[in-house]
Amino acid sequence: MPPKLHSRQLLTIICEADLERQLVTELHLLGVRGHTITDARGQGAHGDRDALWPTSANIRIEVLCETPVLDAVLNILEESYFKSYGLVAFVSEVAVLRAEKF
Repeated sequence: MPPKLHSRQLLTIICEADLERQLVTELHLLGVRGHTITDARGQGAHGDRDALWPTSANIRIEVLCETPVLDAVLNILEESYFKSYGLVAFVSEVAVLRAEKF
């Protein structure tokens, strides 16, 4: 018998590293149960982000959650961050094991 998979949303946020503490606090207040953060480098509308200096460091925050939590997080990002910060967010539908963790 194949394992039971459950639908969840994968939210990926790429933003300035300086926002890490503030965003993580807000994510958990909105019901996010866990997150993964990695360093990110690249180029986009805000120029090169090579992470050679703290002011050019980006992070990638990944969160697995259900739709109501996702909607709450996206609302906060749109209301409080998109206008003032170089922040990108995108969502993917994924299948997970151990759904109770997310």
